This record gives sequence, structure tokens and C-alpha cells, in this order.
Amino acid sequence: MKAKIEDKVQTRIPTKHGEFILHYYSNNLDKKEHVAFVKGDVAGKDNVPVRIHSECFTGDVLGSRRCDCGEQLDMALDIINQAGFGVLVYLRQEGRGIGLLKKLQAYNLQDQGFDTVDANIKLGHAADERQYDIAALMLNSLQVHSIALITNNPQKIDELTKLGIQVNDRIPIETHIHHDNLGYLKTKVERMRHLLKMPDKK
Repeated sequence: MKAKIEDKVQTRIPTKHGEFILHYYSNNLDKKEHVAFVKGDVAGKDNVPVRIHSECFTGDVLGSRRCDCGEQLDMALDIINQAGFGVLVYLRQEGRGIGLLKKLQAYNLQDQGFDTVDANIKLGHAADERQYDIAALMLNSLQVHSIALITNNPQKIDELTKLGIQVNDRIPIETHIHHDNLGYLKTKVERMRHLLKMPDKK
């Protein structure tokens, strides 16, 4: 099935990072509520700062230190605000696409010694099941000409490029590394090719 979206509602949202317009999209692929958080005029613009952020209830809402998601979300909005324009696409694909229940089960496996990749695989899933078709359609709907992608994940660049999005640049988004997320970030670097500077071993 060819993915289709519709920009159903746009509304003003003032935040600590300035004022944004929230776009609510419907789609024909799933019943999830994917949204785009847009600052300024992005139509026809080049090198628009864009963050494709996948939902993380534990990190984004609860402030979990097991991952870097909540901190990345906040940093991305600050980057966009500082630039004066940009888009944060918020995709409802929790736990790299496996859903909240399986993600929490994966957390328990991680506490038993599995890393994030092997925990997903043990639960019968791929290491990363996220898809970016809807994100690409959102950017097209917003008439973004080209982007500077806020990411450490080269796979996102590859996937968006395959979907016809012109990615001119990458904006790194490195968060604090501490005891609770060290293993998680190390797995991102060693097994998922993420571009992160890890602390030197002592």
C-alpha cells in the first residue's frame, strides 16, 4: 500500500523553546498520531534543521536515564529555536518500532545482561524496526526543499535519502553520558554505527 497522509489540524503551541505550530497528520498505514512541530517558515527553504524523533514514553515523558531520548528531544527543539526555523517530526514508533510493552520487556532483558540489540532479537524483533515513509511525506507536505538532519544515526540519513529527501548536512546531537546510559550508547556506536564520542577507557 502506498503511504498517504493528510495534514488535518495546525495549532499554535508556545514553549520554552519559542512558539511552534503543531501539525496533526492522519495516514493510511496505521492508526497512530504522528505530528510535525514546526518553527518559522520552512516552505521552499534549504538546509532546514530537522529532527526525526521516534516516541520514547520513558525518556520523553518520564525522564528515564536509560536512554538519551528525552535529552535529545529537548536539545533538538533548542537547536531549531536557535536557528529560527525548523521541524521536529514526532513519530509514534516506540522502542525502535516494537511498542511500549516489548520495550519494557527488553529493559528487563537488558538488566539480565543483554544489550539493546540482542534484547530485541530475543523478543523476536529486529534490532531496529522503525520506518520513515511518513516522516518523508510530512517533510514533502511542509514543502521543505532540503534539510540539515539533527541526528547521530547514519541509517536515518540513508533511509530519508532513499525516500527522496535531500539531506545536505548532519547536525550532531550528543547528550550527557553517565552510568545509566553508558551501555545503551556504547551499543549504538558499536552495533548500530551511531556517530558518538564515547569516553576513553581508564
